[in-house]
Amino acid sequence: MLFDNLAPSSALQLVGFSDIDAFRPIETMEDARSIPLDIPNFAAARAVVSLPACRIIMTRSFARILDTAYRMPGGMVILSMTDDLRVNFKGMDLDARFFVALRGNDGCHFVEPRTNHHAMIIFSPELRDRGWFDLADDLRAHVANRPALLHTRQLLLDILRTASVQPRLFETTEVAAHLQEGLLLALDDLFRIDSMSDRSALVQSERAIKLVQRIDDYVATYPTAPIYTADLASEFGVSIRTLGGAVSRVRGMSLHQYIRLKRLWATRARLLKGGGITVATCARAHGFHHLGEFAAAYRATFHEAPSDTLARGRRSGIPAG
Repeated sequence: MLFDNLAPSSALQLVGFSDIDAFRPIETMEDARSIPLDIPNFAAARAVVSLPACRIIMTRSFARILDTAYRMPGGMVILSMTDDLRVNFKGMDLDARFFVALRGNDGCHFVEPRTNHHAMIIFSPELRDRGWFDLADDLRAHVANRPALLHTRQLLLDILRTASVQPRLFETTEVAAHLQEGLLLALDDLFRIDSMSDRSALVQSERAIKLVQRIDDYVATYPTAPIYTADLASEFGVSIRTLGGAVSRVRGMSLHQYIRLKRLWATRARLLKGGGITVATCARAHGFHHLGEFAAAYRATFHEAPSDTLARGRRSGIPAG
């Protein structure tokens, strides 16, 4: 695959992860929070190259729900490196025809139902404005021109491979600047399109995102309380159908599944801290009052018993994400 022909060098940072707990510190540094959806098959990898005014990060992601707060004063572009991309972005299903772009700050919500390979290009604020970003603080999806997309992908791969096998070239400002200029010209072509114009779909997605954020706040505020769909809909002043549709649109699952998954991960995070807490106390503190059902759901999600997680946390003191 994309990482097979790469090796770390002085110009290329390359790292793989086979354990979600080892990956957590990367997310913490980048103000991201993910809920993996396929623990047994978890695998992730990152390759990073720096050019004079931009940084390229190629990633093999994993099935997950991802919330992240981007702070990109110079702007960024994210595009798929393969043709099998599947992702839900702010409630909209995107495939490999799309790329997303942002300059400024935005809180973003993604669901990746499977492994994806994508590249993120982060630009320095000192880079001259090339007219790519229509609005500040608005991560926006665009339909890519196919030849421009393929050309950009190839350039990114060429840059990473060069950094892998000829890292000393990157010590020469002239060579690094030449590679960067080729990439910027390719992105000029990529941006010669219209952004998604279906404003009604965008408005519906924004409303769904706000509802899910209110659910997240409610779950955090009442960690032990049973949550019923009808009561929650009444609390928010919306119909049950609207509430369920918002969660399905933004998170790709039912409201019940989503709340249970959030509480399971919160329980796991606490168990990993170790200490004198018991499994039963921790489960009840996160809204699980039927311990048999909790244990079954926990094992089905994490493929280990909660007591095993607690024991591991006491042994290693793994920081909870």
